[in-house]
Amino acid sequence: MGTQSADHYFSSQPSTPLKRRPLKVVLAGEERDLETAGGIFSPAGVDKGTAILLSEVPPPAPEGNLLDIGCGWGPVALSLALRSPHASVFAVDVNERSIDLTRDNAVALGLTNVRASSPDAVDPDLRFNTIWSNPPIRVGKDELHSILLMWLPRLASGGSAYLVVQKNLGSDSLQRWLTAELAQRFPEAGLKVSRYSTNKAFRVLRILRTAD
Repeated sequence: MGTQSADHYFSSQPSTPLKRRPLKVVLAGEERDLETAGGIFSPAGVDKGTAILLSEVPPPAPEGNLLDIGCGWGPVALSLALRSPHASVFAVDVNERSIDLTRDNAVALGLTNVRASSPDAVDPDLRFNTIWSNPPIRVGKDELHSILLMWLPRLASGGSAYLVVQKNLGSDSLQRWLTAELAQRFPEAGLKVSRYSTNKAFRVLRILRTAD
């Protein structure tokens, strides 16, 4: 996973003092001038897993609702918004500093289609055409499972989710668990789980909703 501070990036309010600093990164094929801070996930830039996710997945839905689970300073959400300017991009995180950074970085790029918030601020009736995530594996298995069960069943019909997970952090066992759990709990959704790609130490998992 990306570089961490001593603070848990999944704390709602990081204890480290807020000190923003400039961040220059390439997103959607162009160099971008953004901001970052400590106390969030991968504050120094785009971590390896997220870079693999962004480089390997197919284009997001051009319209509708798109979702980034665990937005950090915003690399996935901003990429979704840059690639699908006519879609509504929802970026969720429990870390208030991450939410603020994603929101401000979207403004810096002139993106008006990004809505960054805590998970519970998102309308539970919304359905998502595309979900991209480098999920917060280090929150622990039970919490990770509850996060994925909260969002993956909200895929729209024909929608797809892509998750990047390190092999040594349990990508294969997560795939088996998702396959069994989604079929048992949400049989009406027709959620099909597969391995989309493997790149070095990471796997990209795909979850496709086949039912209306």
